[in-house]
Amino acid sequence: MIPIAMPLLGETEADAARNAVLSGWVSQGPEVGRFETEFAAFVGADHACAVSNCTTALHLALLGVGVGPGDEVVTVSHSFIAGANAIRQCGAMPVFVDIEQSGFNIDPQAVAAALTPRTRAILCVHQIGMPCDMGALMTIANSFGLPVIEDAACGAGSEIRIDGAWQKIGRPIGDVVCFSFHPRKVITTGEGGMLTTNRADLDAGFRLRRQHGMSVSDTKRHASASVVFETYPVRGYNYRMTDIQAAIGRAQLQRLPEIVARRRELADRYHGAIESMPGLTPPVEPSWARSNWQSYCVSLARGVDQKKLMQRMLDRGVATRRGIMNVHLEGAYSGLDLTHALSRSEMARDRCILLPLYAQMTDEEQDKVLTVLQEAMSTLQTTPLRQKIKA
Repeated sequence: MIPIAMPLLGETEADAARNAVLSGWVSQGPEVGRFETEFAAFVGADHACAVSNCTTALHLALLGVGVGPGDEVVTVSHSFIAGANAIRQCGAMPVFVDIEQSGFNIDPQAVAAALTPRTRAILCVHQIGMPCDMGALMTIANSFGLPVIEDAACGAGSEIRIDGAWQKIGRPIGDVVCFSFHPRKVITTGEGGMLTTNRADLDAGFRLRRQHGMSVSDTKRHASASVVFETYPVRGYNYRMTDIQAAIGRAQLQRLPEIVARRRELADRYHGAIESMPGLTPPVEPSWARSNWQSYCVSLARGVDQKKLMQRMLDRGVATRRGIMNVHLEGAYSGLDLTHALSRSEMARDRCILLPLYAQMTDEEQDKVLTVLQEAMSTLQTTPLRQKIKA
């Protein structure tokens, strides 16, 4: 079976975790601090704050920019449900807008049309590793004085050109960037997340809230030569990353450039083959974006049965996934009052599939994926024609 994804882990990560265990400090501690420093330097941010996962990162980011009960946050439905859940956890409501015509990211024009006096923030998603049109989004956000949170759950290692210069996703263009280190992502700590920002006040708030609102962290308390009594000035959460996770993350961060380079090679091979396959359209990478290709999403022509195609590929030993979910189509959000058309989002879910892609994928494995895909498409496309001739 060729899986949809596979984390690239080895002896280096195993040794890092072992060393953390043997150090005697396994919860949030010095390894977390080192990981934060190295991650901030890698992406070019002033601050990085490690947390337990990207969902908690999104929650802290929303709280940090002032999102609260009765507010609205403009975002996409075409994304994992965690973003909408984090908004609701703040007592606010998500206002879903459609994705762009030629890709899977938020449509800046739709954002502008959705703003109301209740809008408190914009939450954009660098979907499956492809950077959003941040230039257009920031023009809108700055015009209305709104903070922007970048959901870069899939975006580690991706790059964007801003004002003629390339920079990594994670160097904040908006106010905060949130990352995931889930095993489906480009680098992993098992579970884990990170917030990056250039605002010292936001970073301080993240650090306070991630550890129960404790005024003095346990690392500082243990290192102090005098007795320290902490206080709890704000309501906080247990959103900490462990030192074991951070040690693995530091090793993974060293691999990130080579991982992204290989994923881009594999994406180029997919492009070249799929462009010539009838009924399939490869994803588009804008000239101002360099994706890490966290996932490779192919669009299907109208009439191609998505589920049958996926089943036929699975029967031949190739795993796939359907297009990115739409939150508004899930039962948890069935009662939400939708005021904006989401037809492109729905189409992207129902007429797209994700193909296997991971850094250790061999050319031979990718060739098998392409062969199975082409054969399955050929079978699906010829079946309706035969039925019509018989009729």
